Amino acid sequence: MKGKVVQFRRGRHTIHERQFLIEVSGIDSKEKATKLVGKDVSWKSPAGREIRGKVASPHGNKGVLRCIFEKGLPGQAITTDVEVKG
Repeated sequence: MKGKVVQFRRGRHTIHERQFLIEVSGIDSKEKATKLVGKDVSWKSPAGREIRGKVASPHGNKGVLRCIFEKGLPGQAITTDVEVKG
């Protein structure tokens, strides 16, 4: 499944560097997003490096996923594609 990095998970004063919000095409409700919890996520850099993570939970009611990566993604990763496996 293809997804798109929307933003860091953030609060008013804090940014969680390892946690990102991912929007997956075809997932538009919290119930559908809950089925993807625990799946692996991978992001490929333009240089060819791969950073892996896991879907932790849904975020909100519109099907956005909260993913925790093993290492933080760079800021340039926002609006790029990720692969949700499984």
